Amino acid sequence: MTAPVFVVEEVPAGPEFVLDGPEGRHAVSVKRLEPGEELVLTDGRGRWADAVVKAAEGKDRLVVSVSGVAQEPEPAVRITVVQALPKGDRGEVAVETMTETGVDAIVPWQASRCITQWRGERGAKSLAKWRATARESGKQSRRVRFPEVAEALSTKQVAALLAEADLAMVLHEDREAASEALATAELPESGSVVLVVGPEGGVSPEELAAFAQAGARPYRLGRSVLRTSTAGTAATAVLLARTGRWA
Repeated sequence: MTAPVFVVEEVPAGPEFVLDGPEGRHAVSVKRLEPGEELVLTDGRGRWADAVVKAAEGKDRLVVSVSGVAQEPEPAVRITVVQALPKGDRGEVAVETMTETGVDAIVPWQASRCITQWRGERGAKSLAKWRATARESGKQSRRVRFPEVAEALSTKQVAALLAEADLAMVLHEDREAASEALATAELPESGSVVLVVGPEGGVSPEELAAFAQAGARPYRLGRSVLRTSTAGTAATAVLLARTGRWA
């Protein structure tokens, strides 16, 4: 089994480090790590270090020896999913599975057909949940570069994001509207890919027109129609396999 991942503000250069606070408590009281066991310390931004447990102190302090610091390079092709807001807790499910799959960034989108609305305090709490989910899922899936979760964007702001991408894509379930399959789309060798996942009610004609004007084209995943909370994960998997990051 691969070594568990713990998040620190700054990755220590060593040779010794004390992991405390919530992460230390999780390591000592939940994971119950013992001397000699391996772990990984990361800042979640690509910087990480291998470490070995030397001793546990109390319930929330883990003394480790650090063997060296490394930096995971930025991916050649960066994948961003613009996720329309799903109902209930399915938003966190989408963030969790996309993070586990390997997405680089997630952008919440308040589409016109979204039932869920992010406003005021509720919106702030929902965004915090998405970010916490990305962090915990990044740890669970042994990543050292966690996906960024942006502030929720309007359709106009999403169109601006698409206009800046090296490849802008919109998932569409209609085979006539989306004549090209995601599995055969021509992808860039480097740069940014931004993929829009619409709400359960679909992307409206007005939104499709705005995205088309920004340079985005519609693509289909397959014959079945996926829910908005799973479509982004499936699409991310297709793109990662085709860009060689799953090779």
